[in-house]
Formats: sequence, C-alpha cells, structure tokens
Amino acid sequence: MKNLYNALMLKKLLIEKELGFKYIEPIKKFEEKQINLPNTINKLRGITLNCHLCELSKTRKNVVFGEGNTNADLMFIGEAPGASEDATGKPFVGRAGELLTKIIENVLHIPRESVYIANIVKCRPPQNRTPTAKEALTCRPYLQKQIELIKPKLIVALGATAYHFLSNDDTDISKIRGHLLTDKEYTIIPTYHPSYLLRNPSAKKEVFEDMLKVKSFLHL
Repeated sequence: MKNLYNALMLKKLLIEKELGFKYIEPIKKFEEKQINLPNTINKLRGITLNCHLCELSKTRKNVVFGEGNTNADLMFIGEAPGASEDATGKPFVGRAGELLTKIIENVLHIPRESVYIANIVKCRPPQNRTPTAKEALTCRPYLQKQIELIKPKLIVALGATAYHFLSNDDTDISKIRGHLLTDKEYTIIPTYHPSYLLRNPSAKKEVFEDMLKVKSFLHL
C-alpha cells in the first residue's frame, strides 16, 4: 500500500502548491502509515471508479473495475481494458472477450458468471499500448485488494504483461505458460492472452492444455 500512499501524498502536495503553499525546508521522508482500502468489493469499486492517480484517468471513458462471482475459486486477470471495455466499463467484452467466454464455457464447462475477471490496470491505455510500470504499480493496490477479498484458489494470468506484474518474473510467456506457481498469497497459472490467440490460432492447442490443468487443479 506504500505506493498508493505516496501517490496520494504527492497529489496532496501538488494541490497545495497550486493553492499557494510554499515549502521552505525539504521534505525528507513521508510519514509511514498504512492506507486501508475498504473490505467490501462494492466500496472498493466506488473508490476505484473515482481514481485519478495516474495519467490513464485523463483519457479513459470508463473505469473497468472487474466483474463476476466475488466468491469465485477461479480468477482471470488480463493486461488492460481495450476500446470495447472502455466504452462499456466491463472487462473482456470485445473479440478477445468472446473468445475468453468460449474458453471458460466450452473447455472448463462452467458459466462465465461463476469466475471473476479483472485486469492489471483498470483504465484503457491510449491506442491499447502496454501499461507502463508506473501505471501498473499505481493500480496494484486495487487489484491486490480484489484478490484478497475474492480469495480465489487459482488465478489465470492472461498474457505476459499480466504474469509479469503478478509475479515480478520476466520469464518468457512461451516458457512459463501452463506451469502452476504458488507463493504466499495465491496459486497462478500463466497462459496466452485471448488477443494473442486471435492473431495466432495455432496457439489455441497450448491454451486448451493449460485449461485442462485448471480443471484438474480445481476438480471441475
């Protein structure tokens, strides 16, 4: 939560500067304190929908918080909202979303509504570019709190960007996909992003194999 606190403090200082405040001594260190995000999904959503901590807030149409079963055993986390998601405020509703739905319903044989779906950042990067590290780190407390509240047994990281920011591991997605990885907080399995599958249909076989591992892990 330290990154979120620092971002909020910096925003406060900039506002005070605009109001005419002057600092005659250097600020050596921010006071260390915990930023407590709310312990319900609805209240967390409310805070997130009004977030202006990074530059993405200036170009978005809608914050894409996430949706699905808030008690889900399975959570999918992608990279960032696209144009369709930005327009609707819902995750994975474009062509990639349609493919993700087919994967969930036709391979895992469960309703899409039974899982939870979110992204590393909750606002669309311009021209669908990859989120910057600063944007991802600024948004991370919201996602971490979502995971904490939902308590999924397994997280599917959709694509290299999602895997990297969830694990801090730079291993190529082609080498790490399909591996079940467990740390202190959750178990994660990386796989290819649906948008990658739209460009590379031959990779669907690998994702099918990954989903069989998801089924086995969750005893679906």
